[in-house]
Amino acid sequence: MTIRIAAIGITHDHIDGMVETLRREGATLVSFFGEEDDLAEKFAARHGAPRVSDRRAILEDPSIQMILVSSAPGDRAEIALAAMRHGKDVLSDKPGMTTLAQLAEIKRVQKETGRIYSIRYSEHFDRRSVVKAGELVAVGAIGEMVNLIGIGPHRLRAPTRAPYFFDRKRYGGILTDIASHQVEQFLFFADTLEAEIVSASVANRAHPEFPELQDIGDLTLKSPRATGYIRVDWFTPEGLGKWGDGRLLILGTEGYIEIRKYIDIAGRPGDEHLFLVDGKETRFMDCAEMDRPFGRQLIADVLNRTETAMPQARCYKAMELVLTAQQMAERGTVWAQ
Repeated sequence: MTIRIAAIGITHDHIDGMVETLRREGATLVSFFGEEDDLAEKFAARHGAPRVSDRRAILEDPSIQMILVSSAPGDRAEIALAAMRHGKDVLSDKPGMTTLAQLAEIKRVQKETGRIYSIRYSEHFDRRSVVKAGELVAVGAIGEMVNLIGIGPHRLRAPTRAPYFFDRKRYGGILTDIASHQVEQFLFFADTLEAEIVSASVANRAHPEFPELQDIGDLTLKSPRATGYIRVDWFTPEGLGKWGDGRLLILGTEGYIEIRKYIDIAGRPGDEHLFLVDGKETRFMDCAEMDRPFGRQLIADVLNRTETAMPQARCYKAMELVLTAQQMAERGTVWAQ
């Protein structure tokens, strides 16, 4: 038994991964609504679903159980709210919202309607090496986590970006836009919802032609028993051969794990590289065949009204922290005006 899904908002190509995450577990894509004709043509060709001219056709279809959202970030909360008010569960691209006020309204309506509101933090749920690291940490392979360093570098390729990408209010700032991935991973590996932002910064160091773009940002956070540092940027050089060299370093009391999510610049082919160092040895693990259970678990949650894919509270807490960090980083800057 599976579910029927539809998409509203296809602006970011993350929507393709979101659809495929659920379809490979048997979900049926019923239809989609997208405002961009060129993107709609590609989406229909890739997924074989019909395009509707009015999103109400999706919202008012009682057979559709979950709405997938990957519009411009500033528009995602409004779509999610409409979906929940029409009795639909929601899977949003990250970031799920761009302001703390939007987060508060999402939480209020989700509680009022009893719907599932989930965000696809793909740097966790879609990366096999991170899933494997979760298993290792859970069985005590490195003891208790005491520190996490996560970096999310990206290639800019400005000519390919949608207009919203250079509009601060629509994309939410670099920490909101990207760092929610790493913040969610910190909460996951620390196994806590108790965390706070210690410091945060954003800047535009090299792109004066795009005054509302932030090309680098970082934050420090802590929980009762762990600390973390996260850096995100738009400085990946063309010579890398990948859009970014995402990395994660998890330090435990009895060892550490390093993850190279997309490339081993030292020479191993492919992606999903994990290195484990403990009291006995140093091991390399190729995680390319690791199972990714998120889609299967989310479908089960929709059917059974459970929280196995991701606790609702962690979904919210990651966004609360990153939105707080963004606000802290912009205090006294041109972006705060």
